Amino acid sequence: MTALRELLAGAPPAAGIIISIAFMLFFGFLMTRLTKLLRLPNVTAYILAGILLGPWCLSLIPENVIEGMDFLSDIALALIAFSTGEFFKLSALKKNGPKVAVITVTEALLASAVVFCVARLLLRLSLPFSIVLAALAAATAPASTVMTIRQTGAKGDFVDTLLQVVALDDIVGLVAYSVAISAALSLLEGGAFRLASLARPILTNLAALVLGGLFGFFMKLLMPKKRSADNRLIISVALLFAFCGICAMFGISPLLGCMSMGTVYVNVTDDDKLFKQLNYFSPPILLLFFVRSGLNFRLDALFRPSGGVGATPLLLIGVLYFVFRIVGKYAGAFLGCLVVRKSAKVRDFLGLALIPQAGVAIGLAALGARTLGGEAGVALETVILSSSVLYELIGPACAKLSLYLSGSYSTKLEDLVEVEETTADGEEKTELALLIERIRKIQETIPPPVLPSAENEQAFTEAAEEQYEMQRPRMRSPFMRR
Repeated sequence: MTALRELLAGAPPAAGIIISIAFMLFFGFLMTRLTKLLRLPNVTAYILAGILLGPWCLSLIPENVIEGMDFLSDIALALIAFSTGEFFKLSALKKNGPKVAVITVTEALLASAVVFCVARLLLRLSLPFSIVLAALAAATAPASTVMTIRQTGAKGDFVDTLLQVVALDDIVGLVAYSVAISAALSLLEGGAFRLASLARPILTNLAALVLGGLFGFFMKLLMPKKRSADNRLIISVALLFAFCGICAMFGISPLLGCMSMGTVYVNVTDDDKLFKQLNYFSPPILLLFFVRSGLNFRLDALFRPSGGVGATPLLLIGVLYFVFRIVGKYAGAFLGCLVVRKSAKVRDFLGLALIPQAGVAIGLAALGARTLGGEAGVALETVILSSSVLYELIGPACAKLSLYLSGSYSTKLEDLVEVEETTADGEEKTELALLIERIRKIQETIPPPVLPSAENEQAFTEAAEEQYEMQRPRMRSPFMRR
């Protein structure tokens, strides 16, 4: 390993960067082979791969490569946010929008309030750090929950409410973070904390939303039906990168704007195929982003005082953040369901399914670390990364428990389908006959298995085949196509 480190350190810059990226991709893949056996999400594997490659284990990735990949957080989060916009079709929001909005705002903001009180009042951490850490507590990672729902085949009001809440949750988290980081910067620059100081981040985010919507409409104009599939992908990625660059110029988070771009595009075109193509295109970028997040993990920082944010060890901050965010999420979901008069099963167990936290929170932590800088930035990213790994370890189990306790799925065959226990002549059916009839009914209701990854792969493959068929009869350069 020492020889390999020295080889990478002494290699030409281009060679060092390319080999480092190859290591990040390969180690990320290898870690998924291990986490798959434990039924853990890929995000956990990528973070662990970054920690393994980082300075606290193998130290295979040079520091200059890690610093030079800082832009990955903006690009990865832009892709995540744009894809999230697909779930905000107006037709779906009109059904249960108000009730779901109340539940989402309540659980997200109460989690933030609980974390802020612990950080500021109990641990006596600095006010800017406490504000940003509290805002990050609002975000939830829907991937683990959605995966568990699909694996169990759960359905019903609890599942419908849960899916809508996790879809809206990141919007609240993004708004909370944008306001919090602006307030924190104002405090760090010596300004007093006033309610009036919140007007600027709110107006800034409104401007980003409007600009993102305009980009989404512009994307629709650039991609008529006759546009070739590969050029549709090129145009969408180019517009996302351009929007990220504009936001970076003005120091604005691109997340809300990219989400607005996706929302406007899907509502004016009803085209979900582009989202599937992007979802199949983005995994290597997201892998590099999460591996790089693991590379930034500072293991030694967990066991020393947090320096710029207080005299408390980060390990204690991370543990309390982990515990009290769960308390806030559960209490907020319970209260929100109580306000909108949801059933007892939804009210009592919804909070258990909102525990996971990964993608957006890690990305926001990376942006926050870059914005705050210094020891406060390192502390923020370390706390979020370490807690995210724990959340992804227990999240799927808690989501499955909530689905079971709410009655959204059952392990008993007699609970899955109802059959007549007597024949037409009034005779009681045997246990074997009832079993056969139940199995037959279940088989009739099972849809063909279509995984999201298969849909994404199919959309990407169809686009490639379509493009190949267009090229073959015309025999012209790909640069000449529309």
